[in-house]
Amino acid sequence: MITCYLRYVIDPYQLAEFEHYGKLWIPLVEKFGGQHHGYFMPSEGTSNIALAMFSFPSLAAYEDYRTRSFDDPDCRAAFAYAQEKRFIVSYERSFFRPVFKPD
Repeated sequence: MITCYLRYVIDPYQLAEFEHYGKLWIPLVEKFGGQHHGYFMPSEGTSNIALAMFSFPSLAAYEDYRTRSFDDPDCRAAFAYAQEKRFIVSYERSFFRPVFKPD
């Protein structure tokens, strides 16, 4: 299993728009076989950092999702919404291997 961690720098005056964007992507990741762990919006402290995490069975499955998402009409609409509203200043993507408690 591989977990994708996204750290966004967002426009703090467009939190509602970013939250809408997150709600668009949760079912899209799941549509392509991933498990979304949610978007995490600023609350206390820093007002312009948001996070998202989702997992796929393997890095190959994630790469397949990325490739297929560029041709999917719903994914393209989500990309277009972000580009139009410009609430994402920048983002970084990292991958992690989860560790669970022993059986």
